[in-house]
Amino acid sequence: MKAQLKPRINLEGRTALETVIPIETPFIVFMDPASSCNFKCTFCPTGHRQLIAETGRFQGAMKYDVFIKAIDDLAGFGKPIKVLRMYKDGEPFLNRRLADMIAYAKKSGYVDYIDTTTNGTFLTPERLGPVIEAGLDKINISVDGMTRETYREFTGFDFDFDKFVAGVKWLYENKGEMEISIKIPGELITEPQRQEFFDTFGDHCDRIFIENFAPCWPEFNVEERSGIKIGDVGIYQQQLRPTDTCPYIFYAMSVNADGLVSSCFLDWGRKLIIGDVRKETLVQIWNSDKMNALRLQHLEGRRCENQVCGNCGQLTHCLPDNIDDHRPMLLERFREKVKIADGVVAPGGVRKIVPVAAE
Repeated sequence: MKAQLKPRINLEGRTALETVIPIETPFIVFMDPASSCNFKCTFCPTGHRQLIAETGRFQGAMKYDVFIKAIDDLAGFGKPIKVLRMYKDGEPFLNRRLADMIAYAKKSGYVDYIDTTTNGTFLTPERLGPVIEAGLDKINISVDGMTRETYREFTGFDFDFDKFVAGVKWLYENKGEMEISIKIPGELITEPQRQEFFDTFGDHCDRIFIENFAPCWPEFNVEERSGIKIGDVGIYQQQLRPTDTCPYIFYAMSVNADGLVSSCFLDWGRKLIIGDVRKETLVQIWNSDKMNALRLQHLEGRRCENQVCGNCGQLTHCLPDNIDDHRPMLLERFREKVKIADGVVAPGGVRKIVPVAAE
């Protein structure tokens, strides 16, 4: 097998967050090319059409001018962000201008690295060629079963698996410098199919991994919705550990397909909105009272007062970073550098945030 047995995120060489918080320039910005998806996955909120309709969430593709505005806003940080993640709630290839977006971001000089994640429906030379030419650095490909029947059961889609495999092989042969990562949830395959997975894809990607399902979506019960039992190990087969302070809100934010900005990429229900890129700059949003109030809430040990963050399984099953032991020091540092206006409430919170005085 040519591929490395390695998860899609880099677990090694990570920045010690306690040495850099508060961070002036976010490490990661998610920008969602499309909030809709052609799959109806039982284990994902987006797959439940009625559930999403009840939130009033925009369903569709990001307009190109909104994307351009967001990329241009990155200039205000003074240095490039480390990663532009072009995915969040939906299937990125549903946006016909995905390649144009990647090319624009790549040429801007405001982004060091660009990746995306796809369900593999559109892995054809016609769709992949422009994306490769645009300079995409990495593509994560999700495999949701090893048979057409499994796809029908868990994604509600009549997936042409053989065509998909052919598309992966073409991509690997023509990818240039792009990295290809392929993963599958272990709960969707039998024991014999684990080896079949490696045999089918292991020579046609750069890294490959069998993940575990995780209760990552706040206020969305994966087990009840999908019938899949969540195990006692993390998404990357790591040991579970209690975590109280979310690190993501200190180094990342997410631009939704309609331009609304969430503090978290798991904000499927739009309850953690901190701004609107159509009306504000990303620098303003990153340093906004709403975002800082949420950070303060976590640093003060009041995360569970937040109706969304308090119901997030990402903290136990998925986190590569943990800043809990450094919270008293980070709280003191945060209070010295950040001022929050009186009466500001953290998104998703239920109690008023006490204003912090700055020298």
